[in-house]
Amino acid sequence: MLAWARNSALYRLSRRMMTEQELGTAIRRKAKQKFEGISEPQLQALAARAIDCGRQVGGLDDQAYSASKVRAGIRGGKSRRQIADTLRRKGVSNDTVSEALLDADDLRAATAYARKRGFGPFRTAPADEKRLARELASLARRGFSLDIVRRITSMEREEAEEVMADSHW
Repeated sequence: MLAWARNSALYRLSRRMMTEQELGTAIRRKAKQKFEGISEPQLQALAARAIDCGRQVGGLDDQAYSASKVRAGIRGGKSRRQIADTLRRKGVSNDTVSEALLDADDLRAATAYARKRGFGPFRTAPADEKRLARELASLARRGFSLDIVRRITSMEREEAEEVMADSHW
């Protein structure tokens, strides 16, 4: 069973990055299916073995996972709050999440989102009250602060391009 846990962990980590909690949950779930009558302590032991194996080969690192997800989230237009919620749901500790978000820039993320959706400085037509309200609501639902939302919706295209060019994301 321990060899299966090791091989399963290596296979899963070769396919995609995972958090320790995600790997442990996946191993426990699959072991219940594979081994009839397996006890809870045995499930815990298999999950622990898989996590240890993942750490040893360098494929399981919650800090690297968090940093990667933060970079991708910012480039994809997700707010710090939205990224933090996602990481916490995946079992990343609050300290690791906070550390990963230290350099995250909500203005850069909001600008990326506005470009993707054609909001604010990336509008192709003048904004009427209805469109402006829709843009404000969409940005707010993404978790951006009111200051950032107002700045994005009133920003000029040149300023938006500078924000996108200046960031290291």
